[in-house]
Amino acid sequence: MTDQTGQTFSEKILSAKSGKPVVPGEIVDVTPDVAMSHDNTAAISRKFATLGVRRVFDPDMHVIVLDHCAPAANEKFATNHKEIREFVEAQGIERFYDINAGICHQILPEKGYALPGRLIVGSDSHTTTYGALGAFATGIGRAEMAVIMATGKIWLRVPETLKIEVTGRFPHGVTSKDLILKIIGDLGADGALYQAVEFSGPAVSRMSISGRLTLCNMSVEMGAKNGYVEPDDKTLAYLNGRARGNFEIVRSDSDAHFVQVVNYDVSDLEPQIARPHTVDDVAPAGEVAGTKIQQVVLGSCTNGRLEDLRAAASLLAGRKVANGTRLLVLPASQEIMREAMADGTLLTLLDAGAVLLNPNCGPCMGNHEGTLAPGEKALSSANRNFRGRMGCAEAEIYLGSPLSCAAAAVTGEICDVREWGDEGESHEAKSEGD
Repeated sequence: MTDQTGQTFSEKILSAKSGKPVVPGEIVDVTPDVAMSHDNTAAISRKFATLGVRRVFDPDMHVIVLDHCAPAANEKFATNHKEIREFVEAQGIERFYDINAGICHQILPEKGYALPGRLIVGSDSHTTTYGALGAFATGIGRAEMAVIMATGKIWLRVPETLKIEVTGRFPHGVTSKDLILKIIGDLGADGALYQAVEFSGPAVSRMSISGRLTLCNMSVEMGAKNGYVEPDDKTLAYLNGRARGNFEIVRSDSDAHFVQVVNYDVSDLEPQIARPHTVDDVAPAGEVAGTKIQQVVLGSCTNGRLEDLRAAASLLAGRKVANGTRLLVLPASQEIMREAMADGTLLTLLDAGAVLLNPNCGPCMGNHEGTLAPGEKALSSANRNFRGRMGCAEAEIYLGSPLSCAAAAVTGEICDVREWGDEGESHEAKSEGD
């Protein structure tokens, strides 16, 4: 490697896993450290059964979480869950989380599976979330996961790397969700197609782990193969007591080649809203202010962590959800729900008129809980607003930060949360430090 420039994080990981130096565009065979699947495990297991292999190659590689329709909404989903429970028992897969755990993209970081330097694949596009903790994490298809179950291997194309450097300090009422929406709006849904996206700069360093998880979770919405934030002391503090096994921090070399470097200064960033029906149709909140909202969804794998709930509660305290508007709150995991219960956050939200849902993908997927009616509009802190996403093709979904969601719940319409003064200060901003 002495005769070429340094490597990016992603190139280093795939070099290590393939056992040879790699360059962007090269195809490599690798063995993942972790393979995650969820309610789609039943379909994967049926595909696995056709491959002529009786036993899963490495049961300890797999983490399976029931979250997309939990608890089951009908007989079809119940049968699906039953099939998965029988499969994991028959195959000796011990890393199984049933309907009481939470959303997979919170469970893997929370339970210590998402670690720096790990190669993680998941049969869900938002597997990119785990890059916030320094892992190479990417989504794959069901057939690919079935092959991993059978062989323990998968081929990946080494991605080029897009670097996004973020400077400045977040203004009042503006969060990492607004930043990633702004980036996706600027670059487009295919702006980072099959590229690794590396988030860096002092604003990212000051960001909380929750904020970084939001960035990497939504990196796939601009086509990214994976997202990445370089681990630091905050990462190590988060992993202390959680990490399952040893890990090694992998960083991009100082002379690594990036296909593009994009700079953002968040000092003047405004709250952002993604309009129906694409995530990259983004505008400042002021441009869509006054849009009547019938349902607000606070939570999901994107923004269902404790600081998200606390930020919304700080704005909702002493206020009521507007008549004609429903506020649904779903923490990302049972652990978060218990913490929010213990510190009074949930009580504040309930006093305001919120409806508390169990941790699952619920309204985000539209499988059950929070289905919209034709003509209704929703503002959600989730990651997608595609037509039919909340179960109705004739409804409209807008995306925004937890603060924007809380403000819309009170006013019954989209508004610029900065007009609320200091009451809407986000926990993320407070935790950034100097």
